[in-house]
Amino acid sequence: MNNFVGSIPDNFSRSNSLESLHLNNNQFEGRLPLSLTHCKQLEILDVGANNINDKFPNWLEGLPELQVLILRDNKFYGAIHSSNTKHPFPMLRIFDVSNNRFRGSLPTTYIKEFKGMMNVDFISIGLAYLENRYTSYQESVMVTLKGVDLELVKIITTFTSIDLSKNMFDGEIPHVIGELHSLKGLNLSHNKITGPIPQSIANLTNLESLDLSSNLLKGEIPLALADLNFLEVLNLSQNQLAGEIPRGKQFDTFSQYSFEGNLGLCGFQLSKACNHDKGKLPQPTSSSNDEFGFGWKPVALGYICGMVFGIFMGQVVFLTGKPKGLVRIFRARPRKQAKRTRKVAHQNQRRVN
Repeated sequence: MNNFVGSIPDNFSRSNSLESLHLNNNQFEGRLPLSLTHCKQLEILDVGANNINDKFPNWLEGLPELQVLILRDNKFYGAIHSSNTKHPFPMLRIFDVSNNRFRGSLPTTYIKEFKGMMNVDFISIGLAYLENRYTSYQESVMVTLKGVDLELVKIITTFTSIDLSKNMFDGEIPHVIGELHSLKGLNLSHNKITGPIPQSIANLTNLESLDLSSNLLKGEIPLALADLNFLEVLNLSQNQLAGEIPRGKQFDTFSQYSFEGNLGLCGFQLSKACNHDKGKLPQPTSSSNDEFGFGWKPVALGYICGMVFGIFMGQVVFLTGKPKGLVRIFRARPRKQAKRTRKVAHQNQRRVN
């Protein structure tokens, strides 16, 4: 927080004992010095809020003690990818590269190797802070926490966060992010991230702040997110989400600002009721021509069925001879006709003779 200008010197000596380097909020330009790889005991590197113009320094991933890496508010650019180190950033707990020019997919390779964010034993660690091992000097850094820029005057060792906001990342959120069980803050806002919200985020049971706003996310909000009991801040606004907002537990405490800008969402938070009958077949309505509750189709069907039934019954009557009175009437007519025909033929024969 001075007015330093120029480039960061590239003369960090080998086997040095540097544990923390805070060059944030100055006017440094150029690139990060490669000699930082000599700082094997470095735990905190904060170069935020400068004018550094460089690619992502993946050569830092081999520093075995690095726990805090803050590159926010600079001019870093390009994709974030690993340099094929076997276990990159094994101790990292705070990863803040927000407000730069990074692009491409989210750094899945790093996320699945963030061992320091996976299974922190909160009970055994207790209330401990990052401090210089020789002088007990307590460290402090600037982070965006729960949507607000704050200075962590003391960095508690159990605090873990990832901030990739305000870049140009695209693609989907990797499911492996659900393995960071100790994560307390996740900010992926103001990017071009697509696809659904992965169900695996519900595994982040220690999550206190989740910001996925201003992206291109689609699909429904996973119901399991309502089980995140420590979630205090949620922002899913300005996306393309649809469906009903989950009810119960923490979700009942969030306001409309957490969900606005998603035209397909509905729920009491948005004062937009969900149509639970959507998808059902509409009920038939009676027309003015169907005064008795039925139309021409049922009548025609009944006429055809009646005609078929009548023919069938007629066959039964003639075959069985029942009822006899009806059979006599119909049988008598052809007999009389045959008798009259024979009589006429006999008279004609007599005239010829």
